[in-house]
Amino acid sequence: MATLVLSSVGRLFGPVGQIVGTLAGNAIDNALFGSNDIEGARLKELAVTGSSYGTPIARQFGQVRAPGTIVWATDLEEHREKHSNGKGQPKTVSYSYSVSFAVALSSGPIDRIGRIWADGNLLRGTAGDLKSAGTLRIYQGHGDQPCDPLLQAHLGDRCPGFRGQAFAVFEDLDLTDFGNRIPALSFEIFAGSGSVVVETLSEGEGLAATQHTRFPELVGYSYEGGPVRDIVRLIDRLHPLEARVDGTGVALTVSTAQPPEATLLPPAAAWSDGEFGVQAGYVRQRSSEDAHGFAVLRYYDPARDFQAGMQLAGYSEGDTRTFQFPGALSAANAQRLARQAATRARVRRDRMLWRCTQLDPDLVPGALVRAPGIAGIWQIAAWEWREAGIELELVRHSTPADTNPAADPGAARTPLDRLASATLLRVFEVPWDGQGSGNQRRAYAAADAPAGRWPGCALYALRDGALVPLDRSVGERAVTGTLGSALGPSHAVRFEPASSCVIDLANANAALASTDITGLAQGENRMLIGREIVQYRDADPLGDGRWHLSGLLRGRGGTEFEAAAGHAEGESVVLLDDRLAELSDMYLSASTGSFAAIGIADEEPALATLENAGASLRPPSPVHARLEWNADGSASLRWTRRARGQWLWPDEVDLPVVEETESYEVGYGPVTFPLEKWVVAAPWLQISSETVIGLLASHGSQGLWVRQIGDTSRSRAIALGTLA
Repeated sequence: MATLVLSSVGRLFGPVGQIVGTLAGNAIDNALFGSNDIEGARLKELAVTGSSYGTPIARQFGQVRAPGTIVWATDLEEHREKHSNGKGQPKTVSYSYSVSFAVALSSGPIDRIGRIWADGNLLRGTAGDLKSAGTLRIYQGHGDQPCDPLLQAHLGDRCPGFRGQAFAVFEDLDLTDFGNRIPALSFEIFAGSGSVVVETLSEGEGLAATQHTRFPELVGYSYEGGPVRDIVRLIDRLHPLEARVDGTGVALTVSTAQPPEATLLPPAAAWSDGEFGVQAGYVRQRSSEDAHGFAVLRYYDPARDFQAGMQLAGYSEGDTRTFQFPGALSAANAQRLARQAATRARVRRDRMLWRCTQLDPDLVPGALVRAPGIAGIWQIAAWEWREAGIELELVRHSTPADTNPAADPGAARTPLDRLASATLLRVFEVPWDGQGSGNQRRAYAAADAPAGRWPGCALYALRDGALVPLDRSVGERAVTGTLGSALGPSHAVRFEPASSCVIDLANANAALASTDITGLAQGENRMLIGREIVQYRDADPLGDGRWHLSGLLRGRGGTEFEAAAGHAEGESVVLLDDRLAELSDMYLSASTGSFAAIGIADEEPALATLENAGASLRPPSPVHARLEWNADGSASLRWTRRARGQWLWPDEVDLPVVEETESYEVGYGPVTFPLEKWVVAAPWLQISSETVIGLLASHGSQGLWVRQIGDTSRSRAIALGTLA
């Protein structure tokens, strides 16, 4: 950057004038650029939100990632939630915490807020969705912005409007994901264009800056205070600037990159003053090193979520200097600017002192000139008026190559920005599995969501049109979906290795596992298809959440009636594993059979009606039913008892009854309106020949059936045979 030398101008007015000229030159030079040993802002690793007194609130330009400063906060608010562990079991109490606070983001207006990071993870995505429960309000820093209602409620008349300052207010932010503390935050801020930083800051210092000072490659910059000259000097390293002095004062402009025509210098004049050393009128010099050169440029890279990026300025043997530029640049622009800066620094090592006796108003610091008889374009770096003439300090000027080199921002570990998925809910009863008490109803809630981020949901019962909290939340997705192909009927009596079906999972990222015969015998891979429990041996992915299941065991847990009916395409399926939320008797009694789930991404509750109600208390149907005719015309009816929750059939051990008493209902005719029925306490019935003759005479040939009588309901009826 060109420097003004005014001490010799002052000599025209005597010793006092010389002193004044020297002071004026220093004042202008220091006001703009300071002394050489002053350093400006440095590149910092990603800063996070703090609340220290005296911390400057940065003014933002363009697109930046900035921490902000916490200017107000409440105490932690405790939330207490009870969870029932079933009838007769003590309740579990869990605690969570939330907090409300305000963060100052910019000392000037902004356009909007983009992403927000909390402890390195995304708290707010590109779409504006909060990943944790809470409310966010953003104030852009305009002069007429209102007071925030939450702050006003707490502070009353003392509530500031923060007018002219952009800030964000978090209300009841859930701290569960952050160790019950305010997380370390950083914000993606959009505030106009980053290219105008020099122009805007110079106006605040009373300096004129033309639009030519704009830095088009600069994506964003955070001005945290301090002398403007430091910012100008930093930017000058990559975007050359010049100071021009005219009758109106000092003005900043961009260094001409491609001069249309450089001014030809007057002939060199030789005079002897004991200082110059030669009589040719000019001296050429070459510095041993370039003071402003560097080998590596570090900057903030938007492609890396504004983490520090690094680009090489070009090969320079032995040079390891790094220039840390605290602005946001793209990788391609950073590499191009670094190479151009390295070229300028290397070329500017060639310097020349030129003396002439002609006073030309165009020969001012920053002007591009040609020297008679010497090749190349030179730039006036300093101008000094001496007794015998004008002495110009020249540096060789380089025209930067207008190239767009391929550049890679490098790999970065950036958090995924996934939109929250809407909750899917299914609530159902299944036959009791033998675990725990057999006297309580057992239903399960399967909460799932399509592929994407799903932070869980809270469960509610619907009663009289109102949502009744069940003090139960779900944090892990169940595996649900639909049948992608019809599943035909089955006798459900033995393993079917050739039987298969296709299912489409609601969450395309969910996975199913295969097993073997031993695993099937131990109850693995149970899936509820409609109302039938099916086990599968092999699960093969077909892509996009579609799976092919083969090697099926049908009608498990007493659901052989559903297996005999088969299933149509599109019927719902759910994997029966520990990801289901169990709903005990207490939850079921609080509902009329309708339930709801609400997650933070749900605009409306996900509703579900209890399916297969009563299945957990309904006894299974008897098996091996048979009708035998005796020689005297009587009929012997026999069957084998099954019990709820007893699915292993151990050898040499009779099954427990489970119900209060063992009881069966045998009927003749339709099951709904039997023509005759008997209630027995043992798994057999003898019908005399006289009774058989009477039934046939009164009602004709009809079927016989039997079903088990449980404590709360009866089983499905199974056919024994036909009286004919």
